[in-house]
Amino acid sequence: MEKLLHYVWKHKLFPTEPLYTTDGQPIEIIDTGLPNTNAGPDFFNAKIKIGENIWVGNIEIHDRSSDWFAHNHHRDDHYNNVILHVAEAVDTDVKTANHLTPPQLQLTVPPLIAQHYTELLETDDYPPCYQIIPNLTPLTIHSWLNALETERLERKTDDILRRVNNANGSWEAGYFITLARSYGFGINSDAFEQWAASIPLNDVAHHRDSIFQVEAIFMGQAGLLENTAIPERHRAEAIADDYYKRLQKEYIYLAHKFHLEPIHHSLWRFLRLRPANFPHIRIDQLAHLYYMRKAELSQITACNTLEQAREALATSVTPYWETHYSFGAESARKEKHISNLSLNLLLINAVIPTLFAYGRHKQNERLCERAFDFLEQLKAENNHIVRIWQRVGLNVETAADSQALIQLKKEYCDRKNCLRCRFGYEYLKNAV
Repeated sequence: MEKLLHYVWKHKLFPTEPLYTTDGQPIEIIDTGLPNTNAGPDFFNAKIKIGENIWVGNIEIHDRSSDWFAHNHHRDDHYNNVILHVAEAVDTDVKTANHLTPPQLQLTVPPLIAQHYTELLETDDYPPCYQIIPNLTPLTIHSWLNALETERLERKTDDILRRVNNANGSWEAGYFITLARSYGFGINSDAFEQWAASIPLNDVAHHRDSIFQVEAIFMGQAGLLENTAIPERHRAEAIADDYYKRLQKEYIYLAHKFHLEPIHHSLWRFLRLRPANFPHIRIDQLAHLYYMRKAELSQITACNTLEQAREALATSVTPYWETHYSFGAESARKEKHISNLSLNLLLINAVIPTLFAYGRHKQNERLCERAFDFLEQLKAENNHIVRIWQRVGLNVETAADSQALIQLKKEYCDRKNCLRCRFGYEYLKNAV
């Protein structure tokens, strides 16, 4: 429970009765100090009053005071300036490396806080702190969601920077890979990212005036032009399909020219996918977007409004795919424009994070602010995470809200990181 004792100390969730050191001196905690995440005492620059004297220095916290010796603090000069040792069980005196004996405070976690913390860790309900939500002020909720929204964008920024670095510092490639990953819509996101990273955009640029050649490279790099990638029930029709044969031939030529190696077609997942989400359709939509020169970073950074960004992402498919969902399987004609719902998800998962990340990279605050503005203008996503929070009384209106709640779920609730969560803090504080 040492982690919880740290929390109680940091937030001064002490019992209401007066505090005394183990040798009977009254003690007043004026300032608990600054948490230390590195080596050394747990809190720096604390300020306490013991008897008539005011002390400024460091605080060390343990479950049992004998842990001081178990952790070898008595041999470490970093602990010479400890002005108070706090432990839930004081079973021995402690000494520093310079032979001083810091005063000790036996501090017990209040029973209700311990009970609430156990509930947070052990409950199967999500969110475990749901009971406190209706009692929170709008300011508390709004400030925490704002912080989570920024955290979410910063986490996505780290992912984008990784892609840029893997692409030899190319932000153009980094954006394309991020956009492609978003085209996987969760189920095929990893495959799309691996596929996009395998495409040498500088080489493809020499052939971007030909939608057919762009399609050939895109489909070929996905491994979808290999006969074994086609289900047996459609394989004979596909092999006899003139368009498929032409794409195969073109890809063999371009792959030899640019030394291309496709990803393996087994990476693509089709189970329980709606046909409109088949990789063939999404790849062709991306090919069309690339051919129209709308998959470029400059197209997105030039968008000042959400509608301009929507227009920049608008795409469809080439004629062959209006009557097919995969090679060799003909279907009723449909234009297959990318839907408004899909556009919203592409904005949330690709465009907005890229604006934020690129704005940070270029120290361009306008791009960062635009990212926040776009999130505020988009409606909240409709997923199980959002619906759960709505059921416990949280008002979720914008994509900024839904992205914040996704961050909360993944980085706090799933990790049982309640001691770092403001909702968790309110839940524990309510026990005092």
